[in-house]
Amino acid sequence: MEILETERLLLRPLTLDDSDFILELLNTEGWIKYIGDRNIKTNEQARNYLENGPLKSYQTNGFGLSLVQLKTSNKSIGMCGLIKRDYLDHVDIGFAFLPDYTGMGYAYEVAKRTIQYAINELQKENILAITIPENSSSIKLLEKIGFKYDKNFITEDTREELSLYSINKENFR
Repeated sequence: MEILETERLLLRPLTLDDSDFILELLNTEGWIKYIGDRNIKTNEQARNYLENGPLKSYQTNGFGLSLVQLKTSNKSIGMCGLIKRDYLDHVDIGFAFLPDYTGMGYAYEVAKRTIQYAINELQKENILAITIPENSSSIKLLEKIGFKYDKNFITEDTREELSLYSINKENFR
């Protein structure tokens, strides 16, 4: 896995040393409301989340969720990356940011760079995105990048209704 850069951000692989940040991010109001409570309440649980999530994905898939940092200070502000879910036909993009760093264009900047990486470096033809239908901020961002709404569906594991969006390399701007 390589480090990706944008004008203002660095995207690097997560490590177990990022457990304090994971503990903070996964307990923000936005994460719990739009992604779901993962019941990560201790540093040890955050380390387990990292080991069984992003770090395992790096080994299995060669990609996964990565840490987003400000270039100017190396401050950790969010996560973004590609996820391979059993119930989806293609990889999907995921992103989440600390509340103080939303609404500043960071998610757009790093999500767009992640899609470029997926298409150009990983040779992915199609990329998906899922969100709950009420997450208007994520939907606006996905549409701004060029994702198109496909359908709503119910997940087999959580029985939750999600909206599915997709983009392919021909439609990516």
